[in-house]
Amino acid sequence: MFFLLRLGYDYSINYGQDYRTRDASAELSAATGGKLATGQSYLPNFKTNLHQGSVDLIASLNSISPYHGNPHVNFYALLGYSFYYGKVGANLLDASGDAYDFTNLTGSRSDIKDAVKDVLKEGQSNSLFKTGTGNDKDKYETNLSDIRDGNRDDVVGKAGWNTKHGLNAGLGVAFRFGAHFNLGIEQKFGYIFDNGTYSGLVVQAEQRNTILSSTRIRFNFNLGSTSKRLEPLWWVNPNNYVYDRLAVKDVLPDADGDGVTDQFDLEPNTPAGCPVDTHGRSLDTDGDGVPDCRDKQVLTPQNWFPVDADGVGTEPTPQCCKDLLDSLHNLKLAPAGCGISSLPSVHFSKSGVKLSDESKSTLDAAVAQLNASPDCKVKLVGYGASNKRAQQLSWDRVNAVKSYLVEKGGIAEGRIIFTYGYDGDANTVDLQPTTEEGPSTVPAPHPNLQKS
Repeated sequence: MFFLLRLGYDYSINYGQDYRTRDASAELSAATGGKLATGQSYLPNFKTNLHQGSVDLIASLNSISPYHGNPHVNFYALLGYSFYYGKVGANLLDASGDAYDFTNLTGSRSDIKDAVKDVLKEGQSNSLFKTGTGNDKDKYETNLSDIRDGNRDDVVGKAGWNTKHGLNAGLGVAFRFGAHFNLGIEQKFGYIFDNGTYSGLVVQAEQRNTILSSTRIRFNFNLGSTSKRLEPLWWVNPNNYVYDRLAVKDVLPDADGDGVTDQFDLEPNTPAGCPVDTHGRSLDTDGDGVPDCRDKQVLTPQNWFPVDADGVGTEPTPQCCKDLLDSLHNLKLAPAGCGISSLPSVHFSKSGVKLSDESKSTLDAAVAQLNASPDCKVKLVGYGASNKRAQQLSWDRVNAVKSYLVEKGGIAEGRIIFTYGYDGDANTVDLQPTTEEGPSTVPAPHPNLQKS
């Protein structure tokens, strides 16, 4: 909700025709030069010229929208104070200067108004409203502005003008058609503390006051440049500032231009043109350690690992020889040139990657054998190829064995060959003595599933 103060000035000419007769007071009789006797019935018919200066507190009823965009409709309420400067004339005497006789008026409101309409058409020359002669704009001969009463505190000015004050209240709605123009419709009520004078009545102070009702159509123009000036706040959604700040591009640095800002980029030097994941790492679909943008074999099967620098794997042995190789593999025999005939296997608990005390003792024995035969290498074989989670678990277990051999056993990393993802017992890592060549380090196939 927004608030503002509005200063205003209005000038109006107000006409009124009552349908109820009233008894003239002594003050009213004096104002007509005795032509209207005290207690005689008269029918108020008046014309009021009114200057109004007001100060109103405007309250916008629009709530702040959580969405981006400025409002196009503004509902508001107002409450304020007005200062009035006006003069009132009443048509109480006919063309001959005698008081109208309305003692026998009967019927409904419309019947009474129709009955007196023709009578009141005769023009009256007077000094209060000099706008011509012989017409209905010139007939309000009795000045009510200067009437003073012991119970009233009118302030009388020159030529029949006096001052009053009052309260304002109203409702309105405005429609925005652009940054510079909006159209409003407003209903405003003014409660004037005048004891009925501006309504053509002369009554006691405690009896009644005048209510001025006005319906206004407002054409509002916002002056100035939109680049240097802000629209009235009820046309501005303050959330726009937040949205605009969030929408600013290139606020956060991205050194490698991969679309992931440096503060979240886990690979801040990604080669140009390489697609990345949400963490800024080069995509490696097959997990062979060669990013897709340089991989000549993007979908290398797991059993074709390890791969060369271009991401191309080695095709596995044909089925005709696989059974023979498997039997040799199961024997765990050492190749020629290696003095170790066999090495033990390490077992893990279900889904675990930590070495048990029993597994550590087994590895300590393997370390003793490897230290006694420095020409021998050890091939670590992990199993589990059914899915991505099994492949990553196989890699984690092989990596745990390798770390123990290097860090605790002192085995040189170059003497270890790292393999994983074979078909077999997924809870076992075999240690095979060998003299063949192979990678000692293989990147994790699915780092997001990594446990170690």
